[in-house]
Amino acid sequence: MTTEKGSISIHTENIFPIIKKFLYSDNEIFLRELVSNAVDAVQKIKRLGALGQFNGEVGEPLVEVKLDEKAKTITISDNGLGMTAEEIKKYINQVAFSGASEFVEKFKDAKDANEIIGKFGLGFYSAFMVADLVEINTLSYQDGAEPAKWTCDGSTTFEISEGSRTTRGTDIILHVNAESEEFLSEYKLQEILDKYAKFLPVPIKFGTKTNSVEDGVDEEGKTKYKSEEVDNIVNTTNPIWTKAPADLSDADYLDFYKQLYPFSEDPLFWIHLNVDYPFNLTGVLYFPKLKEDFDMQRNKIKLFSRQVFITDEVKDIVPEFLMLLHGVIDSPDIPLNVSRSFLQADGNVKKINNYITKKVADKLSELFKADRKAFEEKWSDIGLFVKYGMISEEKFYDKGKEFALLTNTKKEHFTLEEYKEKVSALQTDKNGNVVYLYTTDPDKQDGFIQAANKKDYDVLVMNSPIDNHFVSSLEQKLEKTLMKRVDASVANQLIEKDEKLESVLSEEQSATVKGIFEKAISKPGYTVEVVGLNPDDAPVTITMDEFMRRMKDMAKMGSGMGFYGNMPDSYKVAINGNHKLVSKILASGEEEQNKFAKQAVDLALLSQGMLTGAELTAFVSRSVELI
Repeated sequence: MTTEKGSISIHTENIFPIIKKFLYSDNEIFLRELVSNAVDAVQKIKRLGALGQFNGEVGEPLVEVKLDEKAKTITISDNGLGMTAEEIKKYINQVAFSGASEFVEKFKDAKDANEIIGKFGLGFYSAFMVADLVEINTLSYQDGAEPAKWTCDGSTTFEISEGSRTTRGTDIILHVNAESEEFLSEYKLQEILDKYAKFLPVPIKFGTKTNSVEDGVDEEGKTKYKSEEVDNIVNTTNPIWTKAPADLSDADYLDFYKQLYPFSEDPLFWIHLNVDYPFNLTGVLYFPKLKEDFDMQRNKIKLFSRQVFITDEVKDIVPEFLMLLHGVIDSPDIPLNVSRSFLQADGNVKKINNYITKKVADKLSELFKADRKAFEEKWSDIGLFVKYGMISEEKFYDKGKEFALLTNTKKEHFTLEEYKEKVSALQTDKNGNVVYLYTTDPDKQDGFIQAANKKDYDVLVMNSPIDNHFVSSLEQKLEKTLMKRVDASVANQLIEKDEKLESVLSEEQSATVKGIFEKAISKPGYTVEVVGLNPDDAPVTITMDEFMRRMKDMAKMGSGMGFYGNMPDSYKVAINGNHKLVSKILASGEEEQNKFAKQAVDLALLSQGMLTGAELTAFVSRSVELI
């Protein structure tokens, strides 16, 4: 073969500076691109052999990555198709776009390296992100093909000459530039291969050639080196998501989970995804045991395309409420060179999103029906996913209402339908609304829970991070249903009935009692009323209106309720006119009246966790004095 020199394109003077400048922040993906290309070449020769279009020995498929620290080279080799000199000119020299002018116009809007590479077919050219000289040494599988060598120094000129390769396949040799010497590290390359190549379908061998100085010099006076080569296979070629669920045991799924997340507790259960119409998708999604710090558990789903890792930011592919799931999704319908804007715009992504929502709902329904007791035991972990899904996805709500559970303070579980049936008789108000009572903190609100239980009211536990939103959602979805926190009012007034307990006090006595307590309360925003309650109920109860408290809670969570968040707190102080302490206050002198009233109010504040600082100290001193 005669040596040939030429220009890649008369329009491409700006390509390499653009690649180096705009792809620099993502420069590690050069290895993903080149290894992926090598894997494709190996798979293609295997396919040609299977189709009878290649009669030679296919051999064991292999891609090798070699690092030579002394020579400052990284070599990616494969035993795939190989290329002829003509194919090099076609596939390497003619970059896959019409000209640099179009490229320069379009790259301005690119947000990341993946987007540029994806739009313009620049996979191979990512080599120039880290190398100032790239060589291709290749021998095509075609009968009579001659080995060819291509060399380019990052300018627009190239050289094609006779190659030295004697076996089918391709070597790509990167002469790493001074700015990219971080990649001349075994640890760094291993890290990149672990990230992108861990599950590629062809064995990837990683070899390092290190040179350490030996004592002495050679006959010419040059330093003597000793060379050591180490290599190992870095990937699993048949990960579990490529296999049929029938061929896998629980141990296989758990082992794979440990491989992905080495220090995590075992997951609760998993869902194996496998669909080939109207799009291709495989994968395994795990339900983890949730920890308090949800942000730490996000972005744990890894997205692959044909077993090549793309990203763990899958926000558009996986519904928001399932972002706490762990696992892998693989779809050839999502291009390898994927970008955020592409994900948001692609039609397949929306279909995949809907499919995953349906699969998760079906799996939860199946688990609930198959073993309700086991489902209930997992509910504290599963519940957050289910509630979040029911709030955010209408279709998921329709399925979720069959298996979503409500849990009461006695730790009993009910479906939505079962719970309505349980409480309707006793907890329906005079307007025909069924009132669901709930607590967000069973310990702190215990006094209110006990008061409700005395009236045979049931109280739900709603203490997860999203229960505030779930409560509002249920109120909207369930017909003629009201949700009230158990401390939103005194027990007698939580559910408005036609019957009413009258106060034993006269109007004049009620006015006197109201005045005594208004004087004892020195805080703004407290409204006092004297009501007729059971003599066994607390003498003083302090509550915040359900609507106002809910709006304030949502404002704290940044739910666009800032107006309510800025409003001053307002509380109702209900004085039980039928309690014997009130009679005692009326019969006491002015100093004792004030002292007893303060004590009763402070007890009510204490029960709500609202007594702190100097007020708490004064309460303790007064308690000792009264004792």
